[in-house]
Amino acid sequence: MHRHLARLVTVLAALVALVASPLTSVSPAKAADQWNPPANLVQPLGEVWNHVSTTYPDLYGFRNYGWDQVMANRGSINYCVRWESDAPVSTDLRDRIHAALKKQFGKWTAAMVDNGTGHNAWPYTSVPVNIVGWAVKNRSTLQWTDNSVDIYTGLDEGGAPQCAPDCGRFFHQDGNYSRCPGGAARHYDQSLWLTKGFQGGAGGDWGQRVGQEYFTGALSQENIHIYLHEVGHTFGLDDFYDWTPTGQCCFLMKAGSAAQITEFDKWMYRDFWRHLKSRYGL
Repeated sequence: MHRHLARLVTVLAALVALVASPLTSVSPAKAADQWNPPANLVQPLGEVWNHVSTTYPDLYGFRNYGWDQVMANRGSINYCVRWESDAPVSTDLRDRIHAALKKQFGKWTAAMVDNGTGHNAWPYTSVPVNIVGWAVKNRSTLQWTDNSVDIYTGLDEGGAPQCAPDCGRFFHQDGNYSRCPGGAARHYDQSLWLTKGFQGGAGGDWGQRVGQEYFTGALSQENIHIYLHEVGHTFGLDDFYDWTPTGQCCFLMKAGSAAQITEFDKWMYRDFWRHLKSRYGL
């Protein structure tokens, strides 16, 4: 059959199939974006995404955002704690740090849930947070003997305690943890790096770094805001040191202007997902 005639037959067949198929058969993955921010946030959100898309050097090529980590784990996150301090850690303090970590990280992932369902095809209503390891200079700093977490005593080039690179997603973004002693189940996606005397914070796909005294002193607070800000970076959100979106004065990702996740932060977070979800077939 002539190639042009064959193409015409194929197109006609596709049109017939489309007309004959009920609308309900359309895959959810092809459905329109669920994008309905409050009217007063539409313009500033557009400004933020325009800024991100014109300033991030590899916005869509980068494959280790917090989103990628959660999706690779099918709905969970593993942490390793880097305890850069000589302060002793009791079993109680270990467990309180884990509880606070789950609560604080969960504040971001809860922003992706509407009335008990995932927002805009987000597939999880909760994201469990596990601590699978601790890194210290001296094992005696940790005052427990159970084997609930792996213990690492190796140091990085700067002399700080480091969780085993063989178990870290930052070092193995292909998901190959064959050299990790505990295998894939004991890998860590992010590090909670608690450094004695550290001021401010830092965050990225590798995890978050804050002061040891700051984090442990804030365990009972509703919002550990420096940590929350840094988790925003882990999921790709930007800083706002030199500009402010129209009509927005105070929000978590504008450091120093808010101490909790605001409505604007939530919708920036959702917008990042909206632009990335296609990579997961959603």
